Amino acid sequence: MVGGIFTGNAKEARHRWRFFRSGGFDQVRLDSGADLLALDQLDQKLWAALSCPTKGLEFDGRTLELLDSDADGRIRVPEIIAAVRWAGALLKNPDDLTKGNPDLPLAAINDDSPEGKNILSSAREILSTLGKPQAAAINVNDTADTAAIFAQTRFNGDGIVPADVTDDPEVQRVIADIIDCLGAETDRSGKPGITQEKSDLFFATARAYEAWCGEADGGEGGTPLGDASPEAAAAFLAVKEKIDDYFTRCRLARYDPRALPALNRQETEYIVIAQKDLTPAAPEVAGFPLAQIGVDKPLSLAGDVNPAWSGALATFAAAVVRPLLGERPALTETEWLRIRERFTAYDGWLSRKAGDAVEKLGRDRIREILNGPSQAAITALIEADRALESEFAHIAELDRLVRYHRDLRRLVDNFVSFREFYTGGRNAVFQAGTLYLDGRSCDLCVRVQDVGKHAELASLSKIYLAYCDCIRCGGTEKMTIAAAFTGGDSDFLMVGRNGVFYDRSGGAGTRRSFG
Repeated sequence: MVGGIFTGNAKEARHRWRFFRSGGFDQVRLDSGADLLALDQLDQKLWAALSCPTKGLEFDGRTLELLDSDADGRIRVPEIIAAVRWAGALLKNPDDLTKGNPDLPLAAINDDSPEGKNILSSAREILSTLGKPQAAAINVNDTADTAAIFAQTRFNGDGIVPADVTDDPEVQRVIADIIDCLGAETDRSGKPGITQEKSDLFFATARAYEAWCGEADGGEGGTPLGDASPEAAAAFLAVKEKIDDYFTRCRLARYDPRALPALNRQETEYIVIAQKDLTPAAPEVAGFPLAQIGVDKPLSLAGDVNPAWSGALATFAAAVVRPLLGERPALTETEWLRIRERFTAYDGWLSRKAGDAVEKLGRDRIREILNGPSQAAITALIEADRALESEFAHIAELDRLVRYHRDLRRLVDNFVSFREFYTGGRNAVFQAGTLYLDGRSCDLCVRVQDVGKHAELASLSKIYLAYCDCIRCGGTEKMTIAAAFTGGDSDFLMVGRNGVFYDRSGGAGTRRSFG
């Protein structure tokens, strides 16, 4: 049965709707572009559905993502209306939206508006880039592969420049250095590149590292032994506390000679450890003073020293004392304080270290980069790329229009009405495939994310539902479906029964059903 009805706000031009009766209720017919553009006038109680998920439907996933303007995983009535209005305004004839044509003729794009002109220009640019400058239409295969679109373009408006964007080998090398130190951003062409923010960060970091290194150039305020300073510092730190302990004990002996025997430890302590098998590394041995304590006694650097510390002390003498003070058999407290001051300054310098991210390049390379013109050249390249931002941004809008031109009619037929489901000939987008079980086939199969929640409401349908866990044959892909049995009996439908489910892509697998 077909009928007509006016709906909408009385202050607006009202649209005359036509209906068809199917599934026990009247459903609106959407046969023309005018019908689609008037969806905002259709009372929502007449819509077959008021929302749908962006996943789990037999429908183009990218189109669903574009429709989901608030990215909440569901598409609702206002988003459908907005999409139809936007696409209808960009087509000379809104009736084109009802055809589901995968090819969008360039002549169909409405270039009366600035947005339409830009989208048409982008379409021609893409087709030219793909080697089809004479093509009269464009489709999703042309717009979806941005890597192919931008592979042959030097600039693409995304503010990211790969190394090969320039012919200057030194600028190419600097861009590669920045990527090596700070990581890459992916250009629309699919190549690794850098942004202005990453370039600025690199040069700021490089200057901070060079300034830090410059503090050491004067000697006293930085590295005490040049390139050998790290090894010398390790040798110094290994014995620092023990040498401090030694000279502190010597000063106590000068303060009160009566303390001298105690400062050298009591004989009884030696008697206790003498009863054990000793090694130079034994903790009991290491705990004794570095050397025999005496009033104002220099520290011997070899010979009569605690055997637990002889190796570390020899390393300290070779790595620190000899380079700084020359060859000598012993170290005075004054000399020790001078050494300690030098390495205290070195520790402070190390604590102020900046530019770790670029250190791997080496100071010579960093100086070469900072003294060259690469930073200005890179900035100019990025600015040239950004100058095309608006032009290439329209490519995304073109992809959206091509998808809406192809997909909107089918979506509204499964959203505003259930036309595909009730009229036959083509499965609805929510039908996941066909289940073969118990000598019967079930076409009304839907994907289910949560069986418990689904069953709470599905039981109201009074339809026998079989919940099946499906595993792809020869693979690990899994999904759960609910299949409706609408004929026959349920005598042989039971938990544990196996069947075969064919999804819409044609795949098949064994299934275990749950009733």
